[in-house]
Amino acid sequence: MKSVEDLGDLRGKRVVIRCDFNVPLDGDKITDDGRIKAALPTLTQLHEAGARITVLAHLGRPKGAVDPKYSLAPVAKRLGELMNLDVKLAEDVVGPSATKTSESLADGDIALVENVRFEKGETSKDEAERTELAKKYASFGDYYVSNGFGVVHRKQASVYDVARLLPSAAGSLVAKEVEVLEGLTADPKRPFVVVLGGAKVADKLAVIDNLLKVADTLVVGGGMLFTFLKAQGLEVGTSLVDDESIDACKKYLEAAKAAGKQILLPTDVRVASDVDFDAHTVGEVDVVPVDAIPADKMGLDIGPETEKAYAEAIKGAKSVFWNGPMGVFEIKGLELGTKAVAQALTEVEGLSVVGGGDSASAVRALGFADDQFGHISTGGGASLELMEGKELPGIAVLKENN
Repeated sequence: MKSVEDLGDLRGKRVVIRCDFNVPLDGDKITDDGRIKAALPTLTQLHEAGARITVLAHLGRPKGAVDPKYSLAPVAKRLGELMNLDVKLAEDVVGPSATKTSESLADGDIALVENVRFEKGETSKDEAERTELAKKYASFGDYYVSNGFGVVHRKQASVYDVARLLPSAAGSLVAKEVEVLEGLTADPKRPFVVVLGGAKVADKLAVIDNLLKVADTLVVGGGMLFTFLKAQGLEVGTSLVDDESIDACKKYLEAAKAAGKQILLPTDVRVASDVDFDAHTVGEVDVVPVDAIPADKMGLDIGPETEKAYAEAIKGAKSVFWNGPMGVFEIKGLELGTKAVAQALTEVEGLSVVGGGDSASAVRALGFADDQFGHISTGGGASLELMEGKELPGIAVLKENN
C-alpha cells in the first residue's frame, strides 16, 4: 500500500480522506472520542503539508436517509477542538453545500461533508449505484486517503469504490492496523494468547477456526463461554446459549486437545436472576462454580478464581490479542472480569492488542489509558475479519492501486 508520503508534495492539492468517526453519543455529547483521536496523526500530517482536506465519515446506521440524530455536527466540533482549527461541516453529503464547502478550502483547511450513510448509494449492493456516488466523492479531490480502519471490511462507496477512481494511499492509522494484526497471524512472538469474549459464539466461529491454528492458548469469556460450557454437558441456567454453535464448540475443544493447544474456560462465574440490560441494573450477584449454576440464574461475568487464572495466562504471553468483554461490564459489579483481563494486558512484556469494538470502549470506560496497551484497534469487525485471514475490500483496493 502507498503511504501519504508516496503521494508527493500535497501543498494546494485536494485530498479526500475516509475516517471512522462512528463514535458513541449521549444526545449530542460524544462519550468516547478515541476514534477521532486515532485519526489525528494523518489529519495533522495532511494539514501541515498544506493539503485541502475533505473528510468522509459515517455515524450510526441512518439507512440511506437524512436523520438529524446521526449528524456529524458533534464530530466536527470535537475535531476542531482537538486540532485547534475551524473545521467546517457541509449541510449535505454530495449536494450544493458539500461542493461549495470543498471548493472553498484553502491550503491546510479541513471540512467534513455530512454522514455518508445519508446517501443510499453508500452501502448499496449495486456496484453501479455505489460507483455513481463515488464519482461525486472523487470530484472533491486529487487524491484519496483511506484512514478509517473500522470500515475497510465493507465494500462501500467511500471505502472501496472511490479508491478505484483516485490515486490512493493508506493513512498511518490503517497502515499500523494492518501491520500489527497481520503480524499476529503470520509470525507472532510466543507464547501467543488469544482472549475472546462477547455475546455470541457464532460471531467468532471463523476467528476461532483461524486462530486455533496460530495461537498457543485461547481464553474464553463473555456470553459465548456458556455455549462452551453447555458443549461440555454442564447446566448453564438461563445464561445466553447459542444452540446452533454447540457442536462447533465441541469440535474446537477436541481439535485444540489433539493439537496440544489450550482452550481456557472459567472455573467460576458471577450469576444473578434479576438483571435489566437497558437500565444497567442487577439484583444480588453470587459467585458459583461452573458446575453449580442454578437453573433460575444467568451467568453474567467470569468469577474471581477465573480472573486469576486468565490473568496468569495473559501475563505469561509474549503476544496477546483480545476481543470482547468478559461480562456485562456496563453494569457495576459485573465489570470485574473485564477489568482483570485489561489489567493483565497492561502487564504483558510483549505486544498487547485490544481488538477494537466493545473491548476498546470497555478499557476506556474502566479508566485505562490507551498508552497502557501496545495497540488498541479502531475496528472491531475489521480486526476480527483480518484475524480470520479474510481479504478486506478496503485494503485489497489499496494494494491493487500500489
